Formats: sequence, structure tokens, C-alpha cells
Amino acid sequence: MAAELLYNVLFLCTGNSARSIMAECALARFGMGRFRAFSAGSHPVGKANPYALDLLRSFNYDVSGLRSKSWDEFAQPDSPPLHFVFTVCDRAHGEVCPIWPGQPMTAHWGADDPAAFVGIEEEKRRLFRRVYTELENRVKIFSALRLDLLDKLALQERLNQIGRTKLSEE
Repeated sequence: MAAELLYNVLFLCTGNSARSIMAECALARFGMGRFRAFSAGSHPVGKANPYALDLLRSFNYDVSGLRSKSWDEFAQPDSPPLHFVFTVCDRAHGEVCPIWPGQPMTAHWGADDPAAFVGIEEEKRRLFRRVYTELENRVKIFSALRLDLLDKLALQERLNQIGRTKLSEE
């Protein structure tokens, strides 16, 4: 029996401080050992958002190695070949991306920007939790796909559908 391929997945956002980092953590946890998750930003802010880190800690994630980093780190010739690149913010989705090693499949999985929210702390924390849950839901759907059974066109359509998946309003 052949060893199963380990898929490299990069989550992109402009600042790489919240959404992309939360998605990276979710895939690392729910990817069932089939995926290696990374995150980066087109204009990284230099540090992870403290609200994102608090939320991830509350879900028992190890946040010690998380950092805000440039997408340039993943566009180098010696970078791991990427299989998938997902933008999680609208600004990164509209930017011209580098040429990624491995010619990955791409999709836009946009989510509200909790780091930009201005308001009381309780509302901010609630927004971070909602955005994390939305991203986690998408990651769970993605990680459950039988990638070996989908041709490239069908897989691209599923990736796009996942990006349109929202939480049901309660």
C-alpha cells in the first residue's frame, strides 16, 4: 500500500495576525495527519493578534510557535511545494500573489476581519469566536474530502463551495 501524500496548505491574509493563523491551527488539528498547515500575509503586521491567541489557547492550541510572517517565505525555490493556497481575507484575495512552488490549487475562503473590529471587548471576543468557528467548519469539510477520488475540476468546484460555506444564523 502506497504512503498517503502529505498535502501542504497555505492560508493567506494581508496581516497574518488572526484569520490565517486561526485557519492554520484548525487544519493542523483537524487535518487527520494528511495536511501540513501554514499561514502568511502579503503585508504581515509582525505579531499574532492577542485576541486570536487567547481564543486559540482557550481551545487548547499550543500558540508558542505562531508568528506573523510574509508570504515571501513560501515563494522561495527551497520552500515546501504547496498543494493548496486559500485566501481568508478579501484584500489578499485581490492581490497579485507570488508564483508558488508546486502550482497549488487556490480558492477564496473569505471571513470577516475580527482584528479590525472596533467595539466593546465582549463583542470583539464573540466575533473572533464566530470567525474561528466559520474557518474551523470549512477546514473540517475540506479535510474530510476524498482528494484521491476528485478530478481537478470537481475538486476546484468543491474548494470554491467550501469558501461560500457560512455558519447558519441563529
